[in-house]
Amino acid sequence: MDKGNFTVEEKKSSYGAKIKVIGVGGGGCNMINHIIREKGDEMDIDLIVANTDIKALGSSSAFTKLQLGEKITKGLGAGMEPDVGKKAALESEEEITSILEYSDIVFIAAGLGGGTGTGAAPVIARIAKDIGALTVAVVTMPFDFEGKKRYNLAQKGLDELKKESDSI
Repeated sequence: MDKGNFTVEEKKSSYGAKIKVIGVGGGGCNMINHIIREKGDEMDIDLIVANTDIKALGSSSAFTKLQLGEKITKGLGAGMEPDVGKKAALESEEEITSILEYSDIVFIAAGLGGGTGTGAAPVIARIAKDIGALTVAVVTMPFDFEGKKRYNLAQKGLDELKKESDSI
């Protein structure tokens, strides 16, 4: 289905539910890329990547790609600033809604502790819930050696995501 300047591949799972998995930020996009490498296109779900970093999007094999916050980040990423990631997702709210609409279940994959995944994932979860989808977040937390700052950012993002998701 053509949605303006991006294309959305519509699939319905063999179970009858419309399931979409969206990888948000670098970590989330890596998760989607791993699924594609392991399973190819044999799955009955839509795999989507959303990132502020245009270079990272370009290297993904996902059929549906969404640049978040084109105006605010100019394609350069969120620079470990969750507020920038959140603003980027809010700027792209219409596109996110268009990609996720008619979904029955939305899985949000994100690595927490950076800018885009931490800031944008809660916004995307809210949008998914607003359209009536069961919303499940699958996230990674930083390792201890990554430092207290990254862990604190991740914890704050996790707290926000818990408010917006049906399950984590």
